[in-house]
Amino acid sequence: MKKIFCLFSFLFSFSLLAQSNDYTLRSYKEEGRKAPNTHYIGEAWLNSLIRAEGDLNYNITKATFKANSTLDWHKHSTPQILIIVEGEGYYQEKGKDPIVLKTGDVIQCNSGIEHWHASSKKSDVTYLAIYGGAEPTTWTEVLTQKAYDEVAEMLNDE
Repeated sequence: MKKIFCLFSFLFSFSLLAQSNDYTLRSYKEEGRKAPNTHYIGEAWLNSLIRAEGDLNYNITKATFKANSTLDWHKHSTPQILIIVEGEGYYQEKGKDPIVLKTGDVIQCNSGIEHWHASSKKSDVTYLAIYGGAEPTTWTEVLTQKAYDEVAEMLNDE
């Protein structure tokens, strides 16, 4: 009986200890929610992993765009970093030529720079977007399907 009581006491105290270690866990492997078709063409999913709040002054969002999907031109009040975790996409800053981004690529866009990013015509793309502050994205102009198709042609990805 004494052994059972000791075992019960040990397990009970262990369970209390385990419960006192509350962590907030999220997985970037989860697809997230389907994004509303507001500032993009095609299909996209967003998984908000980290939100700026309190002392934490940056956000991390996982975005997945199906092939032939694109965001409109936009800018951020802080620099943004894109880490391509799977697939292939396009990226362009205002006044510069577009480029192809592939799995493993990391690119930084400085604050206030208009840009757009998208999947390629033939490949889905998944990336982690890291950006500061709680200010929302500023959408500047629509990227038309025609303009997107011209970029794909220029990058020999039609």
